[in-house]
Amino acid sequence: MFLRQLSYLIALEQHRHFSRAAQACGVSQPALSSAIRQLENELGITIINRNRRFFGLTEEGQRVLIWARKTLADLESLRQEAAFAQDVAGGFVSIGVMPQGVQVVPLLLEHFRSAVPALRVEVTVYPNAEILHQLREQRIQLGLMYLDQVPKDGPFEVQRLYAEQYVLIAAPSIPLPVGRECGWQQAAALPLGLLSRNMHSRQLVDACFAQAGVAPRVMLETNVLELLHAEIMAGKVAGVMPVSALPERVGALGPLQVRRLDPSPAPEVGLLRLNQPNSTALLTRLWHVATALELDNIYAT
Repeated sequence: MFLRQLSYLIALEQHRHFSRAAQACGVSQPALSSAIRQLENELGITIINRNRRFFGLTEEGQRVLIWARKTLADLESLRQEAAFAQDVAGGFVSIGVMPQGVQVVPLLLEHFRSAVPALRVEVTVYPNAEILHQLREQRIQLGLMYLDQVPKDGPFEVQRLYAEQYVLIAAPSIPLPVGRECGWQQAAALPLGLLSRNMHSRQLVDACFAQAGVAPRVMLETNVLELLHAEIMAGKVAGVMPVSALPERVGALGPLQVRRLDPSPAPEVGLLRLNQPNSTALLTRLWHVATALELDNIYAT
């Protein structure tokens, strides 16, 4: 069994098509097909449900896929350990981030790169549940998400970064209550743009409106934060969102009006990783950096 066979299997599951998987691996389709067939012969099982095109893995194939990912992840860890023995200035990390946490990432990377200057990073936006799945499958090494969505008995280690504070935000053309704070009843009367109902942040907001005994006047719902920002800055809607998700950094909002919502939910946000005894030197270094971070003052109102 060769490592390339395992990498071909992972690519095949990802692309779900022999030609596209072969192209991604930089080999011909016959070469990839032959390698997969050889792997099946060596293991004595059928891995692929074959037709004219790839339609999925067998039950045995799914188990082999899990081991393939773990094997290649361990190999990457070994490579990074070897590289760190010679040069601790670089490495690669893949991070999954919830949509509301995207604007926290540049600040996080700034601290990471102060410790690892040549750090290479892949950042992908996922829902909270998918971040957990991606970590379990070892497709990412770090996740940034709501900590109350992390199962207590799961195989994860968490590091708190900050507690969210929710605000009402609007362009000058939309009149807001005078003062620094605003109640949920007042916010509900405005034309609002909110995140989609299936997002945890929206569910927290809906719970606050319900507790206040009011139904919000929702004119826009979206899971695209950039669209919500654009509509707010154009004066089409007001928005309710955490400070960390504002269009620009706190203190540089320009003409936008901001009111702290009272009472405000304060869900904790943090980093998580798989709790493993053989963590790479790179991941250990980044985790150590994260433990020293305290972002509450940055994302407070």
